[in-house]
Amino acid sequence: MTEKEHDPSARRFRTLFISDVHLGSKAARTDYLIDFLRSTEAETIILVGDIIDGWRLKRSWYWPQACNDVVQKLLRKARKGTRIIYIPGNHDEFMRDFPGLHFGGIEVAGRHMHEGADGRKYLVLHGDEFDVVVRNARLIAHLGDWAYDVAIAINIVLSAVRRRLGLPYWSFSAWAKLQVKHAVNFIGEFQRVVVEEARRENADGVICGHIHHAVIEDIGGIRYINTGDWVESCTAVAEHYDGTMELITWRPQGRGVAARETGSETPALSGRAFSQEAA
Repeated sequence: MTEKEHDPSARRFRTLFISDVHLGSKAARTDYLIDFLRSTEAETIILVGDIIDGWRLKRSWYWPQACNDVVQKLLRKARKGTRIIYIPGNHDEFMRDFPGLHFGGIEVAGRHMHEGADGRKYLVLHGDEFDVVVRNARLIAHLGDWAYDVAIAINIVLSAVRRRLGLPYWSFSAWAKLQVKHAVNFIGEFQRVVVEEARRENADGVICGHIHHAVIEDIGGIRYINTGDWVESCTAVAEHYDGTMELITWRPQGRGVAARETGSETPALSGRAFSQEAA
C-alpha cells in the first residue's frame, strides 16, 4: 500500500512522545502504532525508550514485516524533516553505547531537556534507572519479564474472544498489574523519585515511560507525565503549539480506523478520532 506524501487529514502537533513499543515482542501493537503515525504529524518525535525489545529478541528472534514498517515509517518522517530523538530504555539498552550519534536522521541521547512552547522545561528520560529491580536484581527483572509475557499471551486470547463478541479492547495484563498492591505502591514510589530527579535538574516537569502506566498529573509542583506503552494501553503524549500536553489513547476499530474511547471535543478526521486527556 503506497502512502500519501501529504495527508491533509493528519492531526498536527509540536511534539509527540512515544515509548515502550517493544518491537520484537509478539505483544507489540504495531498495527495500532502504524495507524497512529499515519494519522499524526509533528515537528519533533521523542522516542522515550524500549522501542526495540532486545531482551525478547535475545531469547528468540521475532521480527515480522510490521516491525520493519514501524521503523521505515519513522525513518520516512525523519527524511521529511521531523526531528526524531531516541532515548534508550532497559530493553534497548544496547543503544546507550551510541550517545550523540545519528542513525538515518534519528538522534540517540541518554536523556533530553525539552522546552515546551509555553516555556516549561521537561526532563525526558526512560526511567529504568530509578527502578531498583532493573538496576540491582537483573535475574528478578528477567523473571518478571517472563511473567509479563504470560499475562500478555492471556491478553491476546481474551482480545480475540472479545472481538468475536463485538466487545471493545480490554487489557487483562494491565488490569492484573493494577490489582496487585505492591505494583500500585511501586508506581507511586517510581513517580516520586522521578519527580525528585526533575526537581534536581531544575525542570518544571518530567516525561518518562518504563512502567506502562500513562498519566499526566502534578506532583509536588512538578508535572509528571508518563507516555504509557504500545503493548497494553496504546498511548502517546502530544504537545500542542501552545504548550498544552495531551494524553492520547489510540483505538483502531475495524480496519485501522480509530474509535473514541471516551468523550472528547476533538472532531473525527478521515474516520479517525482521539481519546484525549489534556493538561
